[in-house]
Amino acid sequence: MNSNSSLNFLLPKTISAPFAAYSHGVEVAAGSRLIFCSGQLGIGPNGQVPADTQAQAELCFANIGAILAEGGMELSDIIRINAYVTGREHMKPYMAVRDRLFSNPAPASTLMIVSGFTREEFTVEIEAVAARRS
Repeated sequence: MNSNSSLNFLLPKTISAPFAAYSHGVEVAAGSRLIFCSGQLGIGPNGQVPADTQAQAELCFANIGAILAEGGMELSDIIRINAYVTGREHMKPYMAVRDRLFSNPAPASTLMIVSGFTREEFTVEIEAVAARRS
């Protein structure tokens, strides 16, 4: 993940360990720049939406990567991920992409099952926060 020394990944030994590849919290030092990314859906620049969740998750993170690049950051600067899937069967495909892109220390993360998105074909939406020392 991020070798940024302005970050402190919080994994207290006094509480249960994370269930997957995520940190319980991330402390960001004063003076760091932040980028907040709106939720991104799995839609390509051509308007195409893949049928499978893993391909949608890849596009979500690609879109987030493009937003971060516009602000001079990259995926490795992500400190927080909120992800939403439309069914339990979509959790593993999403997590496979997330776990491949983010190693230890992993960002803080939440994954929720929701009833749906604005268009029926979407199965995953991801929002992110990134931080980098100025």
